[in-house]
Amino acid sequence: MADIALQGITKKFGSNTALRDLDLEIKDGEFFVLLGQTGAGKTTTLRLIAGLEVPNSGKVILDGHDATNWNAAERDVALVLQQYSLYPRMTVRGNLEFPLKSRTQNFTAAEIKERVDRVAETLQITRLLDRKVERLSGGEMQRVSIGRAIVRQPRVFLMDEPLSALDANLRDVLRVELKKLHSELGATFVFVTHDQVEAMSMGDKIGVLNRGRLVQVGTPSEIYARPLNTFVARSVGTPPMNLLDGVLKGNMAVLDAGKFSLPVASPHGGDGNRIRFGIRPEDVVLDDNGPASARVFDIENHGVIKILTLDIDGTHLHATVSAQTQVHIDDTVRFSWKPEKVLCFDPSSGRNLGLG
Repeated sequence: MADIALQGITKKFGSNTALRDLDLEIKDGEFFVLLGQTGAGKTTTLRLIAGLEVPNSGKVILDGHDATNWNAAERDVALVLQQYSLYPRMTVRGNLEFPLKSRTQNFTAAEIKERVDRVAETLQITRLLDRKVERLSGGEMQRVSIGRAIVRQPRVFLMDEPLSALDANLRDVLRVELKKLHSELGATFVFVTHDQVEAMSMGDKIGVLNRGRLVQVGTPSEIYARPLNTFVARSVGTPPMNLLDGVLKGNMAVLDAGKFSLPVASPHGGDGNRIRFGIRPEDVVLDDNGPASARVFDIENHGVIKILTLDIDGTHLHATVSAQTQVHIDDTVRFSWKPEKVLCFDPSSGRNLGLG
C-alpha cells in the first residue's frame, strides 16, 4: 500500500487555475474523501495522483519517493470512474481478466483464475462471471468496474464519484460494501464526491476543496463540529448549519432577525462586534417558554424526524424535531437553542473565531 503527499501543487488549464498551492497528506491504509462542488478541483487532484496529469509546479510523493514524473503504470494505482469504462461485449470474467493479461504482467492462467474468482466472491458477482457486461444493471456494472481495479492489487485505489449515477437505495448499499472492502483490503482509498452524506459516512478523513484550494482536512466529526469557516460549516450537514447575523453583547447573541437575544456559552469576537452565529438544526429547540418566536414556513417529514423551516422576518432557520412534534404550517412557535453548540464566525472572512 502507499502513503501519498501532494506538496505545493498548482495545476493550470490555459487561463484557468484548477488547483492552487495544494498541500495534502494521505496515510497508508486511509479512506480519504475529497469533498467539493463541481469545479472545486477534485477530479484534477485524482488525475494528478494517478499520473494522468502533470502539475505546473509542486511534487507528487508516493511512499516517500518523488513520483511527479512517473507515468501511470509506474505509480501502480487503480482508477474507478463514474462511467464504468468496461468492454460491453466481453463477459464479466473477460473484463476482470483483462488488466492481468497486459504485457507488463506475468500471471499464469491458474493465477488469473484464482484472482478473478476471489474478487468475484468478495463483490458477490460470481453468478455474473459468464454474463455479457451489456446485460448488466448499473449497480452490477459498477461492481465489475470496482472488481477490475481490485484484481490488480494496486498500491492505491482512486475513485471518482463512482456511485453518483446509481439510484439512492443502491448508493446506500454500495457505500457500506466499499467500506467493508476497504477494511478487508487494508488499502489506501482516495474517494472523490460532491455528496456530503457519502463523505461523512465513508471517510476516515475528509478534505474540503473550494475553487482549487484545500480549505480544511479532518475526521468527519471534526469537520462537522469544528468547521474552519462558514464554507465548511455549510458543506456538511443536512440541512446545513444555520448562519444568523447579529451583535455579540456579553454572552448574548442579539440577532438582526427579530432582534432576539439568545445565550452563547463560548462567545468569541469581542463585545459589541458584528458576528455571524452558527447553529446546527438539531440544536435549535422548540420551547413554549423560549425567548424567540417564528412562523412555521415549511415542514419536511423524514420518518423519525421532521425538518422545520422557521421564518423570522424573512430570514429562514432550520430546526430538526421529533416526528411526534405536533406543528403545522403558519403556526407561530417559540424556540431557543443550545448555547454550548453556538459557533461564532467573522462576518467578513467567514473564519471560525473559536479556532484562533
